[in-house]
Amino acid sequence: MKASDIKHPVVRVLLEQMKISEGIELHHDGDLPARSGMGSSSAFTVGLINVLSALNAKMISKRELAQQAIHLEQELLKENVGSQDQISAAYGGLNLIQFLPNGDFTVQPVILPSKRMQEIEDHCLLFYTGIKRIASQVAGQYISTLHDKESYLKILHGLVFSGIEVLKNGGNILDFGELLHQAWTAKKSINNCITTSYVDEIYDKALKYGAIGGKLLGAGGGGFLLIFAHPEKHEKIKRALGDLLHVPFKFETEGSKILFYE
Repeated sequence: MKASDIKHPVVRVLLEQMKISEGIELHHDGDLPARSGMGSSSAFTVGLINVLSALNAKMISKRELAQQAIHLEQELLKENVGSQDQISAAYGGLNLIQFLPNGDFTVQPVILPSKRMQEIEDHCLLFYTGIKRIASQVAGQYISTLHDKESYLKILHGLVFSGIEVLKNGGNILDFGELLHQAWTAKKSINNCITTSYVDEIYDKALKYGAIGGKLLGAGGGGFLLIFAHPEKHEKIKRALGDLLHVPFKFETEGSKILFYE
């Protein structure tokens, strides 16, 4: 089989681009469903670039890894995707990612005590709505109208720094949940495709049973819903949202890495 015969676009393009002609055996195992807002597509792209680069005897930096993934998805595959997923998958950890007018980006780690990180983790619940969607298509519905929504974008931008301040100053962690709620409210106002009546019903039910805030992850439209609530409220919320799959998770700090190289 030639690389051009492969149906998966990322695999096909990378094998052609990296001029890998010898036979390879490639296995991919994913813990979460595709098209769910978790950045799984970009994580796959980043991981494949990393492993194929290693196969070509080249260990690349996290920055170069992110840049190559962004170039592939945006320029070569022409997808309506941002750049945050590729950077997050490459770097790992909790970061302030800033995008510059010239197309470049900076990654500043948000360093928190392990106790604070555990506190954040303990307040989060992750639910799968069961709604699959293609992020590129969802984003494509509102990219062209973003210039008319500048006020909401400014709100979201400001909330990023407010959130970091809450996490770093050691104040009440519940304030972070309030900021998540404000951010979700602002994001929903950008376009009606970002949420659905079903998602709104789930979110409102979570608030009724003790949630402070939350958001759909990714471009919107479906996928995973993150809920922020005091740990004492978690069981009530899980029972109230019993039809949804609850997915326990932990924060990851290393990003994409080669586990074995010979």
